[in-house]
Amino acid sequence: MLGKKLNELKRKLIEEASLAENMVRNSIRGLIERKKKILEDVINKDEPRMNKLEIELDEFCTNLIALYQPEAGDLRTILMILKMNNDLERIGDLAVNISESALFLIEKPLVKPLIDIPRMAENVVNMLKNAVDSSINKDTELAKSVCEKDEIVDNLRDQILRELITYMSSDPLTIERSIHLIRISRSLERIADLSTNISEDVVFMIDGKIIKHHKDEN
Repeated sequence: MLGKKLNELKRKLIEEASLAENMVRNSIRGLIERKKKILEDVINKDEPRMNKLEIELDEFCTNLIALYQPEAGDLRTILMILKMNNDLERIGDLAVNISESALFLIEKPLVKPLIDIPRMAENVVNMLKNAVDSSINKDTELAKSVCEKDEIVDNLRDQILRELITYMSSDPLTIERSIHLIRISRSLERIADLSTNISEDVVFMIDGKIIKHHKDEN
């Protein structure tokens, strides 16, 4: 009976992860294509659905622990999904932040061609997808590969920041738009961090190894 419930729990997690991934994709697609409807849907339709799923999954995990008192691997799986649930909800919030900044930007002229942010977003979405897949399939190698890609996202964020500082310095009229672009790049970087957190948890839960990401020490 517990096995069947765990499979149901994993299906709920996959649904939530798919929504989070689509929210990130659409927040950037709305920016690139300058489509207000796509961005408004992320905020007005997807976010309430994400919040509902987060509550349902949290209650499902809590009930499983209370009713079945799982041990060892089953308990670790439920605890990992509980933490992932929290991370995915935060990723949804960050996609909303991106959409809010994009709604401002699509009404204004471009500061610069959008090249690095779409590239950054593509890397971030792949990291998120692989992090979730690694947890569902208990694939530690895939999880480790997510952690290794985080530096690519950090480098793109730094490059975007340097370029926008140059634009703001030379033309104060670009400051407000540039700040929104920086906000988007930082939200994407934070999504990459959360995907890395998920992957680190996967490795710890399966192998018992702590693989720390030491970016905050730099």
